[in-house]
Amino acid sequence: MIEAVKPRSHRPRVLLAALLSAACACAQEPERHYVPETDPLVLAKLERWRDLKLGLLMHWGPYSQWGIVESWSICAEDEDWCRRSIDDYAEYVRRYERLPETFSPDAFDPARWARAAADAGMRYVVFTTKHHDGFCMFDTQQTEYRITGPGCAFHDDPRANVTKQIFDAFRAEGLWVGAYFSKPDWHCDAYWWRNFATPDRNPNYDLARYPERWQRFVEFTHAQIGELTGGDYGPIDILWLDGGWVCTLTDEQIRRQLLAQRSFGRPQSQDIDMPRLVAEARRNQPGLIVVDRAVPGPHQNYLTPENFVPAEPIAEPWETCLISGGGWSWVPDAQYRPARELVRTLVEVVAKGGNLLLNVAPDAKGRWDDGAYDRLAELGRWLRINGEAIYSTRAAAPHADGDWYFTASKDGRLRYALLAGKSAPDALPARLEIGAVRPAPGTEVRLLGSDVPLVWRAAGERGMVVDVPATLRATPPCAHGWALRIETATGGAPR
Repeated sequence: MIEAVKPRSHRPRVLLAALLSAACACAQEPERHYVPETDPLVLAKLERWRDLKLGLLMHWGPYSQWGIVESWSICAEDEDWCRRSIDDYAEYVRRYERLPETFSPDAFDPARWARAAADAGMRYVVFTTKHHDGFCMFDTQQTEYRITGPGCAFHDDPRANVTKQIFDAFRAEGLWVGAYFSKPDWHCDAYWWRNFATPDRNPNYDLARYPERWQRFVEFTHAQIGELTGGDYGPIDILWLDGGWVCTLTDEQIRRQLLAQRSFGRPQSQDIDMPRLVAEARRNQPGLIVVDRAVPGPHQNYLTPENFVPAEPIAEPWETCLISGGGWSWVPDAQYRPARELVRTLVEVVAKGGNLLLNVAPDAKGRWDDGAYDRLAELGRWLRINGEAIYSTRAAAPHADGDWYFTASKDGRLRYALLAGKSAPDALPARLEIGAVRPAPGTEVRLLGSDVPLVWRAAGERGMVVDVPATLRATPPCAHGWALRIETATGGAPR
């Protein structure tokens, strides 16, 4: 048994998102945050992706045995979320890299995960095929540091290629499939050369001085992406690339970062030939959505704010990834967000034009916590009543008014008003007052989950009041928030 050596803190890494975004080696030019895609197949798929609204993210690997933050404890940067409980860094890394020897998730049941995700109303999954530590959760032939490799305790299990098992199970439930893939690889000797110390997340050698070694890493990365997109993994909808500091930098960007001290370590242009990588992946998977996270340019098909909801709507395609409980990877005694908070967050994200990617972390045996199943079940019950106001909708103007959020059908014929704000009442009130929407005369208003037409009247300069019958208040269709369907008789959008 490998002795567990845990970092000192297991707090959810909310600060980590901000640190990683600020530390990205690719300078964020405000006017270049998003470059529209031009491939018609990708554009069509991206539009369908915007209809899905809710997805599942899963961080899972040998690190789950220790209940620690994924990968980052082997990074020698002086940050709270990189702390180790021993002072011997080399010994810590040695023990960490032996974790596959005891990684045997014999309770792995992807069909159960997929059913729970589908019942929760999730429409796509993004799974960590490889995180920064370089351990591959798929059957790559580029390294033996993989779950199907002879050094992993699970390698001879018929389910050992867990990525394929997960993708097949979720597709069987009708979900789209996305492959999370870390561009940096801290186990690969062509990224972290064992000839030198590893002071930070970046390559620990001069790429200009050793170009043949860097080219070896580029080809290694392309080969692994080729295995995922062109191998035995079936249709893949999203390639979700993490590690935004691996990107191309100009000399001027490097100079600015040095002056601003914005990077960890020495800034270098880590060019992995993204145009060729994406072209090769799309030859295998036509229309593939590529998310080169935090790297402004043509290969960031949608934006990915991490673990927070932007203050204002975003016009471009976007998705926020959010921890459901504990951390990104499994930690013991995780506390999961209440179902009401999940509903409110989903509503707010959708009203601002985005998708919600909710992270659930399996443990070392391949199990989800009961709390995760419970929360997803509650979310699913709410969506079965109110999904019409969520799926295939677009942001409305205004997007919110107090505790009310608004969405609209793509043709503008319908508007939905969702009472789901932080201070929304626990019980369905007798009067629903909306100050930012006034339908045209003849508009029909209904509460989703009920066939009873509601009486409404104009209020104030541009608002409305809806009366809710006592019988409906006594037996509301759902908990955690309600949605009104507002349909104009003429087909025009409510003002």
